[in-house]
Amino acid sequence: MARVGFIHDKLDIKFLILYIMTRVIAPIDLPTLADLAMCDEGVDYFDFAEAVAELVHTEHLTLDDHKYAITDKGRKNGAICESSLPYSIRVKCEKSVSRLNGRLRREAQVRTELAPRPDGFFTLRLSLDDEHGNLLTLELLTASEYQSKRLSEQFRAHPDQIYNGILDVLLTDFDGKE
Repeated sequence: MARVGFIHDKLDIKFLILYIMTRVIAPIDLPTLADLAMCDEGVDYFDFAEAVAELVHTEHLTLDDHKYAITDKGRKNGAICESSLPYSIRVKCEKSVSRLNGRLRREAQVRTELAPRPDGFFTLRLSLDDEHGNLLTLELLTASEYQSKRLSEQFRAHPDQIYNGILDVLLTDFDGKE
Protein backbone atom coordinates (compact mmCIF):
# COMPACT_ATOMS: atom_id res chain seq x y z
CA MET A 1 0.00 0.00 0.00
CA ALA A 2 1.36 3.40 -0.97
CA ARG A 3 2.00 5.89 1.78
CA VAL A 4 0.03 9.11 2.04
CA GLY A 5 1.83 12.34 2.86
CA PHE A 6 5.14 13.93 1.95
CA ILE A 7 7.43 11.63 3.93
CA HIS A 8 7.95 8.46 1.91
CA ASP A 9 10.89 6.50 3.30
CA LYS A 10 13.18 6.09 6.27
CA LEU A 11 15.72 8.55 4.89
CA ASP A 12 13.03 11.26 4.81
CA ILE A 13 12.18 10.38 8.41
CA LYS A 14 15.83 10.76 9.39
CA PHE A 15 15.96 14.20 7.74
CA LEU A 16 12.79 15.12 9.63
CA ILE A 17 14.21 13.93 12.96
CA LEU A 18 17.43 15.89 12.46
CA TYR A 19 15.40 18.95 11.45
CA ILE A 20 13.39 18.71 14.66
CA MET A 21 16.33 17.95 16.93
CA THR A 22 18.30 20.91 15.58
CA ARG A 23 15.53 23.20 16.78
CA VAL A 24 14.69 21.85 20.25
CA ILE A 25 16.46 23.69 23.07
CA ALA A 26 16.99 20.70 25.35
CA PRO A 27 17.18 16.91 25.16
CA ILE A 28 13.79 15.23 24.75
CA ASP A 29 12.40 11.75 25.30
CA LEU A 30 11.22 9.37 22.58
CA PRO A 31 7.46 9.98 23.02
CA THR A 32 7.99 13.75 22.68
CA LEU A 33 10.14 13.27 19.60
CA ALA A 34 7.54 10.91 18.16
CA ASP A 35 4.76 13.47 18.72
CA LEU A 36 6.80 16.07 16.86
CA ALA A 37 7.72 13.71 14.01
CA MET A 38 4.18 12.47 13.44
CA CYS A 39 3.36 15.74 11.65
CA ASP A 40 2.90 13.95 8.34
CA GLU A 41 0.69 11.02 7.46
CA GLY A 42 3.61 9.34 5.70
CA VAL A 43 5.53 8.81 8.94
CA ASP A 44 5.21 5.25 10.16
CA TYR A 45 5.97 4.78 13.88
CA PHE A 46 8.05 1.65 13.38
CA ASP A 47 10.16 3.27 10.68
CA PHE A 48 10.46 6.31 12.93
CA ALA A 49 11.71 4.23 15.89
CA GLU A 50 14.16 2.41 13.64
CA ALA A 51 15.42 5.71 12.20
CA VAL A 52 16.02 7.13 15.69
CA ALA A 53 18.00 4.03 16.68
CA GLU A 54 20.07 4.27 13.51
CA LEU A 55 20.76 7.99 14.11
CA VAL A 56 22.04 7.13 17.59
CA HIS A 57 24.16 4.30 16.16
CA THR A 58 25.69 6.64 13.53
CA GLU A 59 26.28 9.29 16.24
CA HIS A 60 23.94 11.88 14.77
CA LEU A 61 21.99 11.74 18.05
CA THR A 62 22.97 10.83 21.58
CA LEU A 63 20.84 8.99 24.09
CA ASP A 64 21.45 9.79 27.74
CA ASP A 65 19.05 9.06 30.61
CA HIS A 66 16.23 8.23 28.12
CA LYS A 67 16.58 11.62 26.39
CA TYR A 68 17.83 12.33 22.91
CA ALA A 69 20.07 15.23 21.87
CA ILE A 70 21.63 16.14 18.55
CA THR A 71 25.38 15.99 18.04
CA ASP A 72 27.55 18.35 15.99
CA LYS A 73 27.63 15.69 13.28
CA GLY A 74 23.81 15.57 13.33
CA ARG A 75 23.56 19.38 13.11
CA LYS A 76 25.98 19.53 10.19
CA ASN A 77 24.33 16.73 8.20
CA GLY A 78 20.84 17.94 9.10
CA ALA A 79 21.60 21.45 7.82
CA ILE A 80 22.74 20.01 4.50
CA CYS A 81 19.56 17.96 4.06
CA GLU A 82 16.83 20.13 5.59
CA SER A 83 15.93 21.84 2.31
CA SER A 84 14.80 18.45 0.98
CA LEU A 85 11.90 18.48 3.48
CA PRO A 86 8.70 19.94 2.06
CA TYR A 87 7.96 23.50 3.18
CA SER A 88 4.59 22.54 4.72
CA ILE A 89 6.29 19.92 6.92
CA ARG A 90 8.92 22.43 8.05
CA VAL A 91 6.19 24.94 8.97
CA LYS A 92 4.28 22.31 10.99
CA CYS A 93 7.49 21.31 12.76
CA GLU A 94 8.42 24.91 13.56
CA LYS A 95 5.04 25.51 15.22
CA SER A 96 5.20 22.31 17.26
CA VAL A 97 8.83 22.84 18.28
CA SER A 98 8.10 26.43 19.27
CA ARG A 99 5.37 25.28 21.67
CA LEU A 100 7.67 22.57 23.06
CA ASN A 101 10.56 25.01 23.52
CA GLY A 102 8.31 27.33 25.52
CA ARG A 103 7.46 24.43 27.83
CA LEU A 104 11.11 23.32 28.08
CA ARG A 105 12.22 26.88 28.85
CA ARG A 106 9.65 27.12 31.65
CA GLU A 107 10.71 23.75 33.07
CA ALA A 108 14.33 24.89 33.10
CA GLN A 109 13.40 28.12 34.89
CA VAL A 110 11.31 26.46 37.61
CA ARG A 111 13.25 23.92 39.67
CA THR A 112 12.69 22.01 42.86
CA GLU A 113 15.11 19.86 44.85
CA LEU A 114 14.30 17.60 47.77
CA ALA A 115 16.94 16.49 50.24
CA PRO A 116 16.34 14.21 53.25
CA ARG A 117 17.83 15.37 56.55
CA PRO A 118 19.39 13.19 59.26
CA ASP A 119 16.60 14.18 61.69
CA GLY A 120 13.90 12.61 59.46
CA PHE A 121 12.69 15.89 58.01
CA PHE A 122 13.29 17.16 54.50
CA THR A 123 14.76 20.30 52.96
CA LEU A 124 12.88 21.53 49.92
CA ARG A 125 14.61 24.07 47.69
CA LEU A 126 12.44 26.00 45.24
CA SER A 127 14.11 28.10 42.52
CA LEU A 128 12.74 30.45 39.90
CA ASP A 129 14.89 31.94 37.14
CA ASP A 130 14.34 34.21 34.17
CA GLU A 131 16.57 35.03 31.22
CA HIS A 132 18.72 37.29 33.44
CA GLY A 133 19.36 34.77 36.21
CA ASN A 134 17.89 33.67 39.52
CA LEU A 135 14.82 35.56 40.74
CA LEU A 136 14.04 33.54 43.81
CA THR A 137 15.47 30.65 45.80
CA LEU A 138 13.52 29.51 48.81
CA GLU A 139 14.52 26.73 51.22
CA LEU A 140 11.84 25.16 53.37
CA LEU A 141 11.94 22.61 56.15
CA THR A 142 9.18 20.07 55.53
CA ALA A 143 7.83 17.36 57.77
CA SER A 144 7.38 14.63 55.17
CA GLU A 145 8.22 13.62 51.65
CA TYR A 146 4.52 13.85 50.78
CA GLN A 147 4.38 17.46 52.00
CA SER A 148 7.53 18.29 50.04
CA LYS A 149 6.12 16.80 46.85
CA ARG A 150 2.84 18.66 47.30
CA LEU A 151 4.65 21.98 47.83
CA SER A 152 6.88 21.22 44.86
CA GLU A 153 3.87 20.53 42.61
CA GLN A 154 2.22 23.79 43.65
CA PHE A 155 5.40 25.76 43.04
CA ARG A 156 5.81 24.20 39.58
CA ALA A 157 2.18 24.94 38.73
CA HIS A 158 2.12 28.55 40.00
CA PRO A 159 5.67 29.98 40.20
CA ASP A 160 4.66 33.47 39.07
CA GLN A 161 1.85 33.74 41.61
CA ILE A 162 4.11 32.56 44.44
CA TYR A 163 6.89 34.97 43.44
CA ASN A 164 4.46 37.90 43.19
CA GLY A 165 2.82 36.94 46.49
CA ILE A 166 6.18 36.98 48.28
CA LEU A 167 7.01 40.35 46.71
CA ASP A 168 3.61 41.75 47.76
CA VAL A 169 4.22 40.74 51.37
CA LEU A 170 7.78 42.05 51.38
CA LEU A 171 6.72 45.37 49.88
CA THR A 172 3.70 45.87 52.14
CA ASP A 173 4.01 48.66 54.69
CA PHE A 174 2.85 46.96 57.91
CA ASP A 175 3.86 49.83 60.22
CA GLY A 176 2.20 52.60 58.31
CA LYS A 177 5.63 54.08 57.74
CA GLU A 178 7.04 54.92 54.36
